[in-house]
Amino acid sequence: MEYGVATLTQGLISAWILASVAFFAVAILVYVAIRSRTRRVDLERTIQAFRSLDIEAFRNLVDSAEEAFLRNHLSPRKFREIKRQRAWAALLYAWEAGRAATALAKIGQAAQRSLNPEIVASGVQVTENAFRLRLQTVRVSLRLLIQVLSPGLSSRSLPSLADQYEQAAETLFRLSRFPSGVRRLVRSKSA
Repeated sequence: MEYGVATLTQGLISAWILASVAFFAVAILVYVAIRSRTRRVDLERTIQAFRSLDIEAFRNLVDSAEEAFLRNHLSPRKFREIKRQRAWAALLYAWEAGRAATALAKIGQAAQRSLNPEIVASGVQVTENAFRLRLQTVRVSLRLLIQVLSPGLSSRSLPSLADQYEQAAETLFRLSRFPSGVRRLVRSKSA
């Protein structure tokens, strides 16, 4: 009887934690959606944001081999503490990647208004990559938030946010190589 009550209690606690995480994630998405409508977008700032994010550091923070090394060489308590800190840092990276994806989508949409068919095609590709990157940041952020809240759980591999980020950055850099037509479109929308 006691075992059944303990199992039920543990299950309820887990359910409440997951419900809280889901509610928090929805709140973040609503906040980002509202805020992104009022933000200005600048091509140079977006390029700078993409270049400034240290994607290799993010890869290190979510590397399963690195986690296994830490698990084997630290006490369980110290490992959970370090894992929580690493998950929190990776969550901040994912958040910044999400912000960059939002700006990237606006640039792609502005490029799609060009009269140059090459710029329009690049704008479509940029917008699609921005959307995929944004979805990846949401997935990764949810998993990292669970790791922050419950570092003792074993981690599953994270979606390839770093690869998607690099692909989105490449399309942005390709778009920025076009003549000033893209810059003029972006500035006219945000001015």
